Amino acid sequence: MSEHTFASDRYDSMPYRRCGRSGLKLPAVSLGLFQRLGEVGNEQTARECCTYAFDHGVTHFDLANNYGCPPGNSEIVFGKILRDFPRDELIISTKAGFYMWGGPYGECGSKKHLVSSLDQSLKRMNLDYVDIFYHHRPDPDTPLEETLRALDLIVRGGKALYVGVSNYSGSQFSEAADVIRQHDWAPITIHQQSYNLLNRRCESDLFPHTEKEAAGVIAFSALGKGMLSDRYLDGLPTGSRIADRPNGQQWYEQQKAAGVFEKVAAMNEIAKARGQSMAQMAVTWILRHQCVASVLVGVSSVAQLAENIAAATAEPLSDEELTKIEAILTG
Repeated sequence: MSEHTFASDRYDSMPYRRCGRSGLKLPAVSLGLFQRLGEVGNEQTARECCTYAFDHGVTHFDLANNYGCPPGNSEIVFGKILRDFPRDELIISTKAGFYMWGGPYGECGSKKHLVSSLDQSLKRMNLDYVDIFYHHRPDPDTPLEETLRALDLIVRGGKALYVGVSNYSGSQFSEAADVIRQHDWAPITIHQQSYNLLNRRCESDLFPHTEKEAAGVIAFSALGKGMLSDRYLDGLPTGSRIADRPNGQQWYEQQKAAGVFEKVAAMNEIAKARGQSMAQMAVTWILRHQCVASVLVGVSSVAQLAENIAAATAEPLSDEELTKIEAILTG
């Protein structure tokens, strides 16, 4: 058992935002255990990050059945950490839909896959239920009614308190909401989608639909795979994950030719003037939007996590700053 005593003031500074019109409140910044924290050998770092997060008011921890290396390891690692945490103070989410095991039932959106996958996830984390269970991606080969009925079944069975979807387009989300309304099934409380300064499709494609249906949005890829930091402003760092990939240099040159890093450099000056890092301002910018309940961050160290958490309590961007950022992005 851990001897750590959690901070008594952990709820004093973190803002909590209501997810649509539900009773679910999420911290402005949530922690995802996607890559580094779910890899074999990083168990201690994962524990340190989860502990620091909770000590600073991060109550939401996001996973998926296939997260980690090997797939599923993130849930195993987190399950061990969770033994030392107060379960009733946490929001734990997981997902299913991407490839997880061989055969016809190891991915997509069938009732068989979703129910079986959640059962596996609960065993890996040693939990009776999760707070949020997502269908991870649309499945064109399974009737939408079957997928949504499975989510309803999971809620009625007490294995999840809320359900959500991820990576659905605005029209797909709207269609799902209509089907649910017709059958009086468990509503979609939350939608998890990529949203950042360089990827703003949500603003026109998704937010109008989630707002109409009173569902919340949690944004992932807040830093655009690292582009919305100062990491690449002086070139491709040696030893970085991108640099080690076969096409890493080609990717960097493509982004540079498209003017991405020039725009980030210009926005970085605004961030400096605010007393923020570029990464922090990228998170603060996402939180400006009323449809966003939380920003999901992935980290590989406590230092990175601390930087992201600080963005949750930063002074909101002024109208003047937002105008400058808009001019850079559209210029």
